[in-house]
Amino acid sequence: MTEMTNRRRNLVLFALCLVNLCLGSIYTFSVFSQAMIQYLSETMGLTISPGAMAMVYTTANCIGPVTMITGGRINDTLGPKLVILIGGILFGGGMFLSGFARGVAFMMVSFGIIGGLGLGMAYGSTISTSVKLFPEKSGLVGGITTACYGLSSVILPPIVSMLVARTNAPSAFRIVGLVFMVIIVLCALSLGSLNFASTNAGPARGSDADIPWNRMLRMPVFYVMLLLLICGAFSGMMIISQASSISINTMELDASKAALIVSILALFNTAGRIAAGFLSDKIGRVWTLRLASALSVVAELCLLLSGPGKGFFFYLGIALAGVSFGSFMGVYPGFTADQFGFRYNSVNYGIMCIGFALAGLFGPMIAGNSFSSTGSYRNAFLYAGIFSAAGLALTFLYAVMAKKEKNKAR
Repeated sequence: MTEMTNRRRNLVLFALCLVNLCLGSIYTFSVFSQAMIQYLSETMGLTISPGAMAMVYTTANCIGPVTMITGGRINDTLGPKLVILIGGILFGGGMFLSGFARGVAFMMVSFGIIGGLGLGMAYGSTISTSVKLFPEKSGLVGGITTACYGLSSVILPPIVSMLVARTNAPSAFRIVGLVFMVIIVLCALSLGSLNFASTNAGPARGSDADIPWNRMLRMPVFYVMLLLLICGAFSGMMIISQASSISINTMELDASKAALIVSILALFNTAGRIAAGFLSDKIGRVWTLRLASALSVVAELCLLLSGPGKGFFFYLGIALAGVSFGSFMGVYPGFTADQFGFRYNSVNYGIMCIGFALAGLFGPMIAGNSFSSTGSYRNAFLYAGIFSAAGLALTFLYAVMAKKEKNKAR
């Protein structure tokens, strides 16, 4: 790798991180949604529940893997420029169109479907491209790029709140959507003709270690990894989706202090992505995921013990849950590439992220149902703890199966 190539790939990494910072604005949807509910109530007399608006967020998250897979195919053959360009236009355009919404159904299409398709396409490309560019430290680089995605939830909420206060919710949607579309498009264009058929970044194409998606789906170890991702992401997706409500109802905090909990969770989520990515390059992916699963079990135990006057357990539980979730998000791009090779990683990682989408669907759903039926999140913490413990067990099962696969390949 020449000095010029190193400089070039560092510039590409910066552009990919900037794209992810824009894409991570999906984590600020709660700020948009509350303002939009109020706006539609005051201007159109609509009564919209937070749960109904939350389905827009859930739709965007769950639909992402569709274009992660299809866009991954384009990324692996033509390079990331076209994929991120289209994804950025869809994502920013979906947010821009949401500024013209007059109900939840419109937002389900604009933000949920159009924005979600763009999100999956661009995010899948940024992650797989960064891992391919830095195969010698794929864990750290995967952690950095996913951390930028998580960092949005720290940086953007005050900016969005300021825009809403100075204009209104629809205008905020339009401004943010347009600005992010321009930024992502410019970043995509800066990638030039980058592709992995004509660059020496990443391993040689056609390696025996490169396994295409149809072969991957026939390997039992894939399903263990998929289940592990579901279990590892379940707790984080559950808590992130309802962090404010959990804080208010578990600790009896006011809205401003609950907002602080959301920021604390975001910070530990971001830190976990970078730290786990770096650690996984040193001690291995499986040991890092094993540690993350164990931390998640401890987090849920702390949350079960928390309550008014027991703030230590609550804050520790929130911090550990953020670190654990961030660890899984930071490690899995490199973990997937290690297991199935770099050449087809865009498509393979997109398929693997179906596990993330399922966690994003069932985690918030179970938490909401638990609170609706009991008026408490204690059962939700218990279920999340069980999932985390199952994830811990799956790391040992994976180690056994991966060893058998390796011996079979010899």
